[in-house]
Amino acid sequence: MKKTLIAAALMAAAGFAQAQSATYSVDPTHTFVTFEALHFGTSTLRGRFDRKEGAVVLDRAGKSGKAEITIDMTSVSTGVAPLDTHLKSKDFFNAAENGSAKFVADKFAFAGDKVTEVAGTLTLMGKTNPVTLKAGNFNCYTNPIYKREVCGGDFETTITRSQYGITYGLPGIPDNIRLLIQIEAIKQ
Repeated sequence: MKKTLIAAALMAAAGFAQAQSATYSVDPTHTFVTFEALHFGTSTLRGRFDRKEGAVVLDRAGKSGKAEITIDMTSVSTGVAPLDTHLKSKDFFNAAENGSAKFVADKFAFAGDKVTEVAGTLTLMGKTNPVTLKAGNFNCYTNPIYKREVCGGDFETTITRSQYGITYGLPGIPDNIRLLIQIEAIKQ
């Protein structure tokens, strides 16, 4: 009898914890993945990826989460068409053969109910490496248009492009690339 009560209590607690998590779909109109690279030590080149999709499972009470975001590498945009074509080529993203990049995370750090860090892996050009995104800002609110909760923030990290096999232009174009991710996701 005692084992049955303990098992029931554990199952109830697990159910309660499970009930605290929610799935959020990435809002592509409020989510941007941008990059910055120093251009021959002179100025900062910036670009972004216009198409992305994914979902985040967030449990603020349990201080855990999961994320899976896919980025369409053919959607790179710098505002300079010839440069976009070059970035899609084999010199950089080889978008014809590696059409997408994927970030998968299962380690979320919190301060109170605010996400401060998300750790996982980034797969780019067929290579997977660990990546940790630092949150500069995180918030959840009830969206007046969707009438649902929306959570998101600004995240950033620096990756070493040669770890993904992108070595064109080294060392004139530095190996370290800063990624900035502005994300909002809608509770489902």
